[in-house]
This record gives sequence, structure tokens and C-alpha cells, in this order.
Amino acid sequence: MKTLTLLRHAKSGYDDPVLRDFDRPLNDRGRRAAMRIGQWLGAAIKRGDMPDPALVFASPAVRVRQTIEGLEAGMNRPLAPVYEQRIYLSSSATLIELCAGFSDEHASAMLVGHNPGLEDLLLELVPPGGRLRAEAELKYPTATLARLDIAIDRWAQIDGGRAELGKFVRPRDLDPSLGPDD
Repeated sequence: MKTLTLLRHAKSGYDDPVLRDFDRPLNDRGRRAAMRIGQWLGAAIKRGDMPDPALVFASPAVRVRQTIEGLEAGMNRPLAPVYEQRIYLSSSATLIELCAGFSDEHASAMLVGHNPGLEDLLLELVPPGGRLRAEAELKYPTATLARLDIAIDRWAQIDGGRAELGKFVRPRDLDPSLGPDD
């Protein structure tokens, strides 16, 4: 069994029309959401509800780096991510290729990146059915964390694995003020 945690970057700002997409920072709500998800994740790891990710691979985009900083602040510990350019605006096929190369000595890993790649990956690996899958189909909001439990022995088998969506935690589930604007 392998566990893959997916985290979409937190809400970013569009205030500067000259700024490249890659360089967009988090807005205030995004910073608060990243920290809140980090607090939840740290507590869930302590309770045994979530595995401590042995590997963390992330997009090098500014909004992802800042999301990880918020996550680490909320968890009150570093994650030591590997920043991988291929994750920036990647397809699910690229993400599967990346995961297939993970060392099998690690039972858990985390990807921090962008949509639509993360959402497509989740929908590709988790078969239809179930409440959490239906919620993920509807929308994979910013700063949302998903835990996929995959019935495989080796990461190279990920493409053929059938995953179970064990957690789908949105910032608004933890704090309604972090939900969408009305």
C-alpha cells in the first residue's frame, strides 16, 4: 500500500497585471488557508489519520512555495520539499510519471501543485463512486488536501493502481471564513 497526498496551492492574487503567472504570490486568504491546512495536517499526523509524507515534491511557482511555507508554519516543522519544474502546470500523465519514479522505500509521498493536473490525477486514480469522489469531481478548491490510498507495492505500479480517496479536506471545512466569496 502506498499513500499519495495531493495539495493544491492556496489562493493567489491577481493584483499585478505585469506579473508572470509563475510569480503570482498568495493573497491574504491563501496565506491563512495554507497555515490552517498545515495545522490540520500536523494534528492528523499526530492522531494517525494521515501519514507523515516521506517525500514532498512541489512546483517551484511562488504561490506553491508560499503555500508550503504556510503549511510548515501550521505544522510547526519543515517539510524539505524537492522543487520540480515538471509539476508547474503539469498534466496528470506527467504527475504519474513523476510518482512512478519515487523510491519504493517510501510508503507515502506528497505532491504540491496546480490544477487541472492534480484534480485530473485524483479523478484518474480514484474510481467513480462515493461521497468524497463526488465532491472532488464538483471542484478541487485552492489549498485542498486529498489523501489517496493506493493498493500497490511499488510506485512504478501507480498507473494501474486503484486508489481510495481517504480524505478530501478543504480550507472552508476547517474555517468557513476561508470559503469562496459570496
